[in-house]
Amino acid sequence: MKLQQFFKTAACAALAAFVACLGLSLAYPLSASAHEDKADAKKYMSQNLTVSGAVENRLVLEVDDLRQFPVQQIEEQAITRMSGANAGKLEKFKGVRLRDILDKAVIISRDHNDVKKIVVIATATDGYKVVFSWSELFNSPVGEGVLVFFEKDGKVLADDEGRIAMISAKDLRTGPRHVKWLQAVEVKKIVD
Repeated sequence: MKLQQFFKTAACAALAAFVACLGLSLAYPLSASAHEDKADAKKYMSQNLTVSGAVENRLVLEVDDLRQFPVQQIEEQAITRMSGANAGKLEKFKGVRLRDILDKAVIISRDHNDVKKIVVIATATDGYKVVFSWSELFNSPVGEGVLVFFEKDGKVLADDEGRIAMISAKDLRTGPRHVKWLQAVEVKKIVD
């Protein structure tokens, strides 16, 4: 085993152990070609988004519901894999900021320090998961770019994206937190 591969493997194992200690589980991302067959992609279709967990208002949102939020349009967004390799781009897509959705759900925070212990877990229908901290979403430039999107080039998203998807456009490598077939957002306090 090459030394570089060893460190990548060790880093992945350390991250997995850390995430397990937090009581979370992360699915490994599917390869870009895992669902090239349209018939296969249809079984992962996401029709609505459920927001649950440590929120006052559990939400179940369809695309028409998302259109009621302040809509953001991005002309072009590069998708970059974790390795730094180019994975294409999204063009002319519309969506809403995740934090606007979370504001409507109202995150439960009994103590002013509670928000420092909150994570937001976004899950796709195929089990893929990504995690954001409250601070990323509400107290950093990253939050400006976390979009739940539902339209591309003036049309509904294709089967290979689901009807609802997500991207963290301000990440240096946007691919790892590009969630196709988005179905759920769970707010979770990780430390008491």
